[in-house]
Amino acid sequence: MNQYPRWKYLLILAVLLVGLVYTLPNFYGEAPVVQVQPKYSSAVVDAALEQKIGDTLKAANIRYNTMSLDPHGVTVSFSGVNSQMKAQEALIDKLNSSYVVLLNLESRAPHWLGKIHALPMYLGLDLRGGMHILMQVDMKTALNNSLESTVSDIRSDLRNKAYLTGVTRDDNGITVKFQDPKERAKGETELDKRLSGYAFKHVDQGGEHDLRLTLLPTEKKRIEEGAIQQNLVTLRNRLNGMGLGEPVIQQQGADRIVVQLPGVQDPKRVLAIIGRTATLELHMVDESNSIGSERFKDRNGEEVAVKREVIFTGKRIKDARQGFDQDGQPAVNIKLDSVGARKFDEVTKANINKRMAIILFDKVNGKLQGMVVTSPVIRAEIPDGNVQISGGNMTREEAHDTAVLLRSGALAAPMEIAEQQTVGPSLGKDNIAKGFHSTWIGFSAITLFMIAYYMMFGMVSVLSLCANLLLLVGLLSMMQATLTLPGMAGIALTLGMAIDSNVLINERIREELRSGTTPQAAIHAGYDRAFATILDSNVTTFIAGFALLAFGSGAVKGFAVVLCMGIGTSMFSAVLVSRALVNLIYGRRARLAKVAIG
Repeated sequence: MNQYPRWKYLLILAVLLVGLVYTLPNFYGEAPVVQVQPKYSSAVVDAALEQKIGDTLKAANIRYNTMSLDPHGVTVSFSGVNSQMKAQEALIDKLNSSYVVLLNLESRAPHWLGKIHALPMYLGLDLRGGMHILMQVDMKTALNNSLESTVSDIRSDLRNKAYLTGVTRDDNGITVKFQDPKERAKGETELDKRLSGYAFKHVDQGGEHDLRLTLLPTEKKRIEEGAIQQNLVTLRNRLNGMGLGEPVIQQQGADRIVVQLPGVQDPKRVLAIIGRTATLELHMVDESNSIGSERFKDRNGEEVAVKREVIFTGKRIKDARQGFDQDGQPAVNIKLDSVGARKFDEVTKANINKRMAIILFDKVNGKLQGMVVTSPVIRAEIPDGNVQISGGNMTREEAHDTAVLLRSGALAAPMEIAEQQTVGPSLGKDNIAKGFHSTWIGFSAITLFMIAYYMMFGMVSVLSLCANLLLLVGLLSMMQATLTLPGMAGIALTLGMAIDSNVLINERIREELRSGTTPQAAIHAGYDRAFATILDSNVTTFIAGFALLAFGSGAVKGFAVVLCMGIGTSMFSAVLVSRALVNLIYGRRARLAKVAIG
């Protein structure tokens, strides 16, 4: 008789149940939610905050579906996007600056599924809608910035070590001018200790004694790679600061970055902030309007003259958050690091009753421009490193975006948008519908053919195919994979391969029956002898899929991941599940006269 031991039946049943549980969350869909999370560790998340959020929404006549409290914050779900947007505005007005209000999408699946980490698959850009942006990093500017920083370090390092008459730079390197060869030797010794990645060369002409520093190729490559990595980190910080879920940010080639934002709900705002090079500088206002001063316009279009000396830059910013000033107007609260706090303390102490200017530099129409966001009068010494930018009719959104830019840091080099695509949510839904329709049509056609051609064994093959689809979706959900159109193509191919394995088994059983073998022996021989062929075909396909995974990128990798996992589920369902079903149907009868196999 064809029978499995009881433990094997139980194992197959347990695997199918796990697959079912982890597949379920994908059928509930997503609901628009507002998430209220603390900005600082000191901000309290408790029932009082939940009550305040509920009272705020009730007062604004905004209906919500559910509200949940966890250690990370409060999540409120809504039936539509309009209610979600209104709720965000109302909560921003009511809550203080210790909390951030984010827009997101959340699964409608029951909470008990979330507790066992049964979560739906992420949907890719082509299925969920969103933005695809390809950005080109300006490597020439990255190298120039590095050289400029080195020039500043040389002036600082040699200030008391050697007598130098000047430091200049060009696109190829840096020239340090000394009074005589003796001073140059002292300067070279000092710079050799502090600088790496430069080749040193003596240049003596016209009575001048120069030291020429040229970037080594390895150092140039390190600077370029560092610029890409810093821009990647900065972009992640900016997008996370905006509350965007599941952004895909990755390097493409030597000088490009790909940004994919599935489900983004505010594309104009993302474009306005993603490539900005905003940084901050603090200068003293030049009340005398001397010739050597610089002039920048404020938010009202009026010119402000400032002294050229930079007190500190945005590099000294430890944290920046949206808040409100003493008049209840939107503001940006900045926390400086220890060096910045010390410098700010010295400046405010020495310039009481004088004005200082906080200038925000940003790239507008390809050119770096500075704007005075505020120029307050210093009324007292500020020793704690807390600075506030306010005034000028700043909106809440502008205050939030400025805080995100300053908090995430400046880009190492400017970036230009080389390619941009926007996929609407309706197109994403249409892609999903077409993908599922094509899958179900193909599945239905296979079902009709298999049952008509192989009868009962065809029904077993269809049931094992259902088990294969269940296990594959459950496995993808368990791994929190991102499903894309190529991934759906991988699922369709997996179903075709799985049914092909069952066809091999059924045809092998038919051959055994035609040769006069008893039905029970034919079933046993059919599964055993077809297994080697099934294994060979799946191993060769797996090798091809692994090669795509190793050397492909983007959509190709998505297809390869689904294909490789589908091979494992196909082997399990086509061999173990279908054999278990056949055993339950025919295996208990010792004297089996015939089987329904067409």
